[in-house]
Amino acid sequence: MTLGTKRRVLVGGLMAVLFASSTLQGENTPEPISKMRLTRVKDVASVEGVRDNQLVGYGIVVGLHGTGDSSQTVFPLQTLESALERMGVSLQGNAMASMLQTRNMAGVFLSGTLPAFSEPGYKVDVTVSSAGDARSLEGGVLLLAPMFGPDGQIYAEAQGPMVLGGYAVTANGSSKSVNYPTTARIPSGAIVERGVPVDLAKMRTISLLLDDADFHTAEGVAAAIDRELGRAAAHAVDSRRIEIEPAAKEDIPALLARVEEIEVDVYPRAKVVVNERTGTVVIGGSVRLQPVTILHGGLVVNIVSHMEVSQPNPMAQGTTQIVEQTTLQAQDKPANRIVLKEGATVDDLVENLQQIGATARDIVSILQAMKEAGALEAELEVL
Repeated sequence: MTLGTKRRVLVGGLMAVLFASSTLQGENTPEPISKMRLTRVKDVASVEGVRDNQLVGYGIVVGLHGTGDSSQTVFPLQTLESALERMGVSLQGNAMASMLQTRNMAGVFLSGTLPAFSEPGYKVDVTVSSAGDARSLEGGVLLLAPMFGPDGQIYAEAQGPMVLGGYAVTANGSSKSVNYPTTARIPSGAIVERGVPVDLAKMRTISLLLDDADFHTAEGVAAAIDRELGRAAAHAVDSRRIEIEPAAKEDIPALLARVEEIEVDVYPRAKVVVNERTGTVVIGGSVRLQPVTILHGGLVVNIVSHMEVSQPNPMAQGTTQIVEQTTLQAQDKPANRIVLKEGATVDDLVENLQQIGATARDIVSILQAMKEAGALEAELEVL
């Protein structure tokens, strides 16, 4: 038999009462079922030291059709003066310098990713974003601009025409904007000038890092590598790191190619991700529920205020006054009841919540209350 343990949780102005069932000793309970999936090592782990690097830069976009930065944004004008100085055009002491217009140009920030094993001459994509008050980058061309790494060194040079995913049009006081016209991309727009070498031949130990830390998965990966190589070459250091000892004079790229194609059993963590701002709920397939009863209802309070003008009688000595009239309305909705028995799935929960007319935000509140009551066996992550 079971005993009912009641918890009362107030979330988001809604009252959810959960009766979580606890099992007594001696009762037959089903054995837990772990949902696993078969996947390749390369899909769940990465090689330590083989990584991408972020690049950032600043440049100027020219050729805009009057949609660039206004004169209130000073740094595009400074960039233009510096560029002209490098090309032999001096504006020092020129009275016309203060009258330069920047409507056809815009100061932009550049961002990109330098892949592992990149060598000089390799091309990477560049994202261009307006840094001032430009309305649109449509039709613009990025002038040659350096891209820096975290160490302050130049690793690439970017230049070229841009591709936009939107547009903005303004005429006679009316405007229309689609997507974000102040952000653009330059496919293969940056040429690598300095690479980040990774010498695999000097690696005495190869470390694999799991994307999701898990002791079971780490031990399984190490055992699968030993079976594939036919020797005891790998061991799990912790829940994320697996170290591999290459044989003497072994070809490291060939070894990694074999290791990455090994299929292993992965036990993903049961997880529920909710976004309270948008009401989005994502529930993983390995999430389990305990027997629970949910009572869900809501109290709606509506306060309406309006102003009325109070006029005195014609012969009275009073004055006209503005009086605020307030009306209070309260409506208490009946509680909806959901019963989830032993073996209930997430699909059963979602179906029942939809039947009672629960909104996405109601579901977020109910899931949080279920987690507090111990009826939701999963990690709850709120974005």
